[in-house]
Parts: sequence; structure tokens; C-alpha cells
Amino acid sequence: MKVEIYVEGTSDKYGMEALLSHLIEEKLQQGIRIEFFPVKGNNNDRGGNAKKDLLTKTPTKAVDIIRNNPTTIIVIMPDLYPQNLGFNHETIQELENGILEKFNQVLQSKEITDNRLRERFKNFCFKHDLEALILAAESQLITVLGVNSLSRTWTRPVEDQNHNVPPKNIVEELFRRCGQKYKGTVDAPIILGNARYQDIAEQCPQAFRPFVEFLQNI
Repeated sequence: MKVEIYVEGTSDKYGMEALLSHLIEEKLQQGIRIEFFPVKGNNNDRGGNAKKDLLTKTPTKAVDIIRNNPTTIIVIMPDLYPQNLGFNHETIQELENGILEKFNQVLQSKEITDNRLRERFKNFCFKHDLEALILAAESQLITVLGVNSLSRTWTRPVEDQNHNVPPKNIVEELFRRCGQKYKGTVDAPIILGNARYQDIAEQCPQAFRPFVEFLQNI
């Protein structure tokens, strides 16, 4: 079995692979290959075009993959932030429902009536960008920054952070204060690779933990 997970950018791919490395290896030993695929590689995008492409184009790709590969599961995992891209949505539930609707529209347009395809299409949503998980990995973040402590300016639990001050902005500011520049594709996997995904799931129960539980139960 193969699980293909489509995320917005390369930072998401590298960060998730690092954080979930032990779980990915455990599943591989069970004959289940888990792979992450970024829709966009532009780390300056701020989620705009990448999210839009993920929501509007990937459902069509998912239908084709699932139809031609009966042992493959497709997962789409966008960020809720920024909201209302691709279609109207202000909550995780509205975003997930909208993705399912897009997928069903593709099935209808291709005149596919096999309900088994729907069973192999999943979607989960980050409530914020990947950097929410980095803020949840506070001790690992402190180590990378080379400081003894941080002056916390974000909400805990971090999934309740105000969308007007997204976690990515906070992480970038923390790096600036320490005389460094945050680079998601490099720093995210280092920080998250030293964290336990179980701990991060406990601190991010609204959006991230359901995704972890899905992978654990495959």
C-alpha cells in the first residue's frame, strides 16, 4: 500500500518527513509507504498560489491516481490560513467539506460511480502553516536558536493563535531577534526532526492529531 500526501510547499514536505520519520519507518516495515509531495516549491508564496493549486487542481490528479492504482490512498493537506482561497471557507470543517465536494465533482465529470474511490481519498487541514508545529516544539526551537529561553508572544495551545499574526511570522521574528534568518526548508526539518510527533500531536489536537491518528491506524 502507498499513501501519497499532498502539501503546499517543500518546507511542509521536509518538516513533516522529519517529524514523522519514526512513524514512516514503522509503517514501511508493515508494507505501507508514506510519501509527501509539495504542490509548490516557492517558499515566499505565503500559501497563496500553492494553496489554491492544492485545492483546485489536486482533486483531479487524485481521482486519476486512485483509479489507476487500487492500493494507493491520496491525502490532501492544506493550511486553513489564508482563508477563502479557491472557495469560501473560514473553518477547518468548511475547508475539508469543500475539498470533498471538489473531489466528488471530478468523479461526476468523469462519470465515475465506484464508491471505493471515495474511500481512498482523505483530507486533513493544518489550522495554521507548518510553523505552528515549530512553536509547539518549543524546546527544540530554543536549541536551534541557541538561547536559554524565549519570550513567548504566541497563544497556547498554538492552534488558537490569531490568524492575523500567523505562526510563520512569529518564527521569523524569533530568528531575527537572535540574529538569524529563518529558512523553512532547512530549519523546519532540523527543529521538528528532534521532536516527538506524539508530543506535537498532543499540543495540536484540533488539526494535527487527527492526521497522526489516521497514519497510525492505516
